[in-house]
Amino acid sequence: MNRKVLTGKIAHFHLFKKGDEKAFAFFFNLYYNQIVGFCAEFIKDRDKAKSIAQEAFLKLWLNREKVQKVNGIKAFLYTSAKSDCLNLFRHKKVVHKHINSSLRKREESLNIEVLNAINFDVVMLAELEELIEGSVNELPDKCKQVFKMRRVDFKKNKEIAAELNISIKAVEANMTRALKHLKNKLSDYLPATLFLTLLLVLKEWILI
Repeated sequence: MNRKVLTGKIAHFHLFKKGDEKAFAFFFNLYYNQIVGFCAEFIKDRDKAKSIAQEAFLKLWLNREKVQKVNGIKAFLYTSAKSDCLNLFRHKKVVHKHINSSLRKREESLNIEVLNAINFDVVMLAELEELIEGSVNELPDKCKQVFKMRRVDFKKNKEIAAELNISIKAVEANMTRALKHLKNKLSDYLPATLFLTLLLVLKEWILI
């Protein structure tokens, strides 16, 4: 991770621990969209995902004294979000639209399996940050740019094609190339069911 970025995060972390609201806002702006995106991948409801993310940040603020390291903030937020997503499934409050019952059940079963398998350990996150950052930086420039616009900025293929003045098929080809490269790099480290999920979760360093 960029040393300047890390130094800034550590400085804000110390202020956050002391109850500084501006420092809290720094981490909110840094991680909020990531938490929303993570939840939306599972529960398929953007509004509920936002509610879960907001609740995670509220819990973080109330429990800030328990967070010991700067990377612990991200681990805390994702662990809280994971727990609330699982609770939604357990209480059958997740609504899937335009999807048949059989497929919905299989999808929910897989989502629950993946969520249960994820352990947002601080050390694991740090190791994956380094591994994914290095793997992404190995991609060709255009491929890397497309990947970041799709997975980090959540832009649609049509939007990416328009901005880069390339065809939608070219966008799809670059995404396929990027994901194949990353999957090969991470295959010895991650179970297959966690690969795409953790690419979504661990994307902050891709911006650097």
